[in-house]
Amino acid sequence: MKKLPLTLLCFVSSLLSAQGLNSKKEAIVHSSTRVEQMVHQSVQQETDRIFNKLVNIRREFHENPELASQEKQTQEKIKKYLLDLGLQVQTDHYGHSVIGILKGDKKGKKIAWRSDMDALPNDYPDPETFKSKIKGIQHGCGHDIHMAIGLGIAEVLSKNKKSLKGTVYFVFQPEEETFKGAKGMLNSGLLSKINPDEIYGLHVTANPVGQIMVKPREMFAYQKKIRIQLKNGLSEDELTGLSKKISSSLFRVSNGGKPWEIQSIVDPKIGLTNPDTVFKDYLFTDGKFNIYSKNSESFLEAYLYETNASHLAMIVPEVQKIIENSGYQNKLLSVSFVQENPTVLNDEKLTHSAIEILQNVYGKNSVASDYGQVPFFNDDFAFFQQKIPGVYFFLGGSNFEKGVIAMNHSPNFRVDEESIRTGVKSFSSLIIERLNQN
Repeated sequence: MKKLPLTLLCFVSSLLSAQGLNSKKEAIVHSSTRVEQMVHQSVQQETDRIFNKLVNIRREFHENPELASQEKQTQEKIKKYLLDLGLQVQTDHYGHSVIGILKGDKKGKKIAWRSDMDALPNDYPDPETFKSKIKGIQHGCGHDIHMAIGLGIAEVLSKNKKSLKGTVYFVFQPEEETFKGAKGMLNSGLLSKINPDEIYGLHVTANPVGQIMVKPREMFAYQKKIRIQLKNGLSEDELTGLSKKISSSLFRVSNGGKPWEIQSIVDPKIGLTNPDTVFKDYLFTDGKFNIYSKNSESFLEAYLYETNASHLAMIVPEVQKIIENSGYQNKLLSVSFVQENPTVLNDEKLTHSAIEILQNVYGKNSVASDYGQVPFFNDDFAFFQQKIPGVYFFLGGSNFEKGVIAMNHSPNFRVDEESIRTGVKSFSSLIIERLNQN
């Protein structure tokens, strides 16, 4: 055998060593990928295993709805479910809230998942066989679905505890419909006890069943209630004419659309998933101004919906100018916003990370882009996002072929329960991946 020169031997030796290191690195990467795949397979299998149980508990919630601040039985069901999973449970934060705490086998970051609990005061037609047993109260907004998904994620993650690096907090929040629950929990010292690094939540919508939709920043339009205070002396016709002038002067829509026609959010041509959606760049008033008199003064009130945060500060001065230019400067007493709830504002970095994770695990089509902002609705999840970076998702619940339309707060509101399966598996995987990321 011919002897190689020493310099060549050194080169070959270093090359082989490098190849060996690369092989080891590749083996580690492949091994890590296999482990991740196994974890997400376990998530899907566990979701399928408990799916029927989750459907049943959703129907129990649906049959026994409770209004904001009255969620006592709902609280007890959630508490029992979480305790049976072996989670720590806290019920002393605010109202009928429940916090479930799941600690992974390894230390890491802290993530919260929020589900809202309360039902609506209405008696709309309900086509379900498991309709509400309580007259005048219904789960007509999908919070029963949200709770079932939250409990499902808790169960799936508890079965995959060894894969968790950190802690998950399951925040079951009361009083969302009155916009009091999230703020109440924060004001009661929630963050001094759990202090998560990130928070996530969802709302079922009229989109096709199983479709997850999200975008960075605003998911809803900014809703403001404006009040114009005038001295008496204007006739009803003059007040009506002034209110119409204000509405028409402020009015702005894109692509000639009608963003107040909320049913169009699912239209593939003009809805939220189309880059040319009519649900972006708009400002309009919600119907006619409410006109009334009190203490020798006249008032005009209306809700405004604006998509652009930078325009908000200009609305009051603009209304003042419209009134002055209409010849009523001497009658004007004040223009102000009398209701200004914050809007859901998704953290950009976390949103992009969440989209990437869900698409990597469940495919490119698992998440649809949202190009607009929904008017009329909002969510007090926004208060959590003011303190904690968070992401809020829309989850489709409609099955148009079956006549199931998940249009919230409307008669015959129904949700395809397959959305529970999608929600549990998708967001269990998301939380696992976020916990395991540095």
